[in-house]
Amino acid sequence: MRILHTSDWHLGRQLFGRKRYDEFEAFLDWVAQTIEHESIEVLLIAGDVFDTSTPSNRAQELYYRFLCRMAASSVCRHVVIIAGNHDSPSFLDAPKSLLRALQVHVIGQAQAQPEDEVVVLHDAQQRPELIVCAVPYLRDRDLRTSQAGESLQDKERQLLEGIRQHYATVAAHAQTLREGILAQERVSTQIQSKQNANGLTAARTLPIIGMGHLFTAGGQTVDGDGVRELYVGSLAHVGASIFPTSLDYVALGHLHVAQIVGGNPCIRYSGSPIPMGFGEAAQRKSVCILQWPTEIVATPVDTASAAIPPAITQLEVPCFQSLVRIQGDWATIAQQLQDVVSASPKAWLEVTYSGQDIITDLRERIDGMLQGTQIEVLRIRNQRIVQQLLTSSQAHESLEDLSPQQVFERCLDAHNVPAEQRHELVLSYQEVLRTLEQEDTQAD
Repeated sequence: MRILHTSDWHLGRQLFGRKRYDEFEAFLDWVAQTIEHESIEVLLIAGDVFDTSTPSNRAQELYYRFLCRMAASSVCRHVVIIAGNHDSPSFLDAPKSLLRALQVHVIGQAQAQPEDEVVVLHDAQQRPELIVCAVPYLRDRDLRTSQAGESLQDKERQLLEGIRQHYATVAAHAQTLREGILAQERVSTQIQSKQNANGLTAARTLPIIGMGHLFTAGGQTVDGDGVRELYVGSLAHVGASIFPTSLDYVALGHLHVAQIVGGNPCIRYSGSPIPMGFGEAAQRKSVCILQWPTEIVATPVDTASAAIPPAITQLEVPCFQSLVRIQGDWATIAQQLQDVVSASPKAWLEVTYSGQDIITDLRERIDGMLQGTQIEVLRIRNQRIVQQLLTSSQAHESLEDLSPQQVFERCLDAHNVPAEQRHELVLSYQEVLRTLEQEDTQAD
């Protein structure tokens, strides 16, 4: 059985106002072709399908057209999708009954009964072949009840315990299902009679895969990747130990850098398939292909679980739109611009001037060098000018260069808020931001 693990598509995401639908469409075409070429039977999408909770019509069209393509595939039998923190739970869930008929299984929000997040997938002979614990992004309200006067330590403890308990409940139900299915099959097929002279038997595998959209402790991020903190004050960065050992593989989403968790290759992020910002421009993007054998050789005692680690392959995703980040003094920038013209004739650029000389015509110089090419400069930053302005005043800062928290900090500066009050105010502001980001605007 071959499974493709991907996540963080962020359909509809823009880059400095530039629409990227051509990239997304090219990526989805590549996924569909890869599924056929690699004989992928199950596709896992671990959250952040869309970039916002109110995706554009074009983003929705790409999503549904791709799912219809999967439903018509002669190879891929199942698609399992969980919501991420960027997704609207109710939007993803709305067509789930219809999509289920196409063997597309969607879990948009934490279920009242966590056992309902367990999906049993069947092969062409309608025999269970895979159990998926499809745990979506768990919001604060899914995990705990706020109480007046609680400290940050109390919140963190409750969040971590809530996440641990949720996965424990879901995984325990999946393990019970696995044991029951395999026990029933052993009785019905009298598998014990097939033992060879060494007392070994052919036991079929029935793996359990966990899915999740969260931030693990020590997770690697990059500047400008758009990865949001999930909980106030960077709380609840979970460790690998929070995932039950009954899970044979954990397919994670949220972090855009492909990476394993806690040194365990069976707990990993696939990473985003296309660079979400210039900070990811130098990354090689990939997806993960998992493969389990249909059967293993085991002793009669081992056949109760009959699970082994999968063979894991990282498959590199092609670059559909070259992003290049250039930084340095003018001589360095000029040389790198010439290199880009030769190597990436249709690249998008971010140029940062960090030289000592004051250059007031930076854009004109860059435009002159790129005249007649198809290279586009999406962002130019002149740090020398910015530093000069900031020395005298911050009033010339552009909002596009500031995060929401930086804007709030400028407000605190303007009102001369004492340092001893700033920490609590910043935490309260972060909580307001998280509440707004997690609000499901499409729910009833």
